Amino acid sequence: MIIIGGDVKDRDEFDNTFSQNPVEQKIVDLMYSSIASYSFRTRDALTFEVHFRSAIIDSSRELYYSGVQFADFYRSRCNPMFWQLLPDGAFQLKRGVPASEAILDIYQNGRLYAFECATAMIIILYRAALKMLPSQQFNHLFDNMRLWGWKYDQDLQIVHNVPPDYLPGDIRYVKNPDVNPLTPEWQGENIVDLGDGTFFGHGLGFRPLEGMIAALALRRRPGGTRMPYLMLPATRPGFSYLYQFSSFRREDSRQVILFDQDLNKSTITSEEYEPQQDEIIKQFITIRFSDC
Repeated sequence: MIIIGGDVKDRDEFDNTFSQNPVEQKIVDLMYSSIASYSFRTRDALTFEVHFRSAIIDSSRELYYSGVQFADFYRSRCNPMFWQLLPDGAFQLKRGVPASEAILDIYQNGRLYAFECATAMIIILYRAALKMLPSQQFNHLFDNMRLWGWKYDQDLQIVHNVPPDYLPGDIRYVKNPDVNPLTPEWQGENIVDLGDGTFFGHGLGFRPLEGMIAALALRRRPGGTRMPYLMLPATRPGFSYLYQFSSFRREDSRQVILFDQDLNKSTITSEEYEPQQDEIIKQFITIRFSDC
């Protein structure tokens, strides 16, 4: 179920908000039909997470078509105008370079880059965050960015656990227990749920889950009998934490100005207004929103 401001919401309340994007509709449908509670302080907080998940999916597709290559840490490469390549294969953001421009360069000049699948997932999350946050906020949060496997800035607030539901935009992991020791980079594959029955994995492209498993099975050691398998945990960024830095959040800080029948003025925050909206409309003859 979906709860906003303490109130359980009906599914049809969101039809107009997400009607143009089938994947976003699917996300809301899964949340609504779940026995788990998806609770948000405001409607915009829900919209932010749904759009963010869609941005993760879009960023996955864009990374594939950018021309970036798959490589292990020892063969990683990057654009030296934006990044310093460290001995361990990490990319360190150069001093004075905005993080937003460095992330965009990966997508614009992909042929200059090569990295393995965990780094790809972090890059996708950063690109999605850049789609959802003002560039000034993004650069402030991630001004000392380093890309190396699952190393990431704490402001991504990544959560890795077994969720009540798996949703489009989640990152999953397919483990290859009998990996060929000569190619340890294929010990597993991080994959993004694209919401249409397929997944994206850097180095394997777009495939259904069965295709990911089959591709990894070809990379087992000679005589290996154990099949690759999808692990239960899902990886997600901290949607509610990042929401506070978005333009969505600034809208929430508006004041709601109320006038009663005697034209007496009072104010409440938009976050206080949302769960009481129906009752407030009955009690006050004029309602205005202020940008203060």
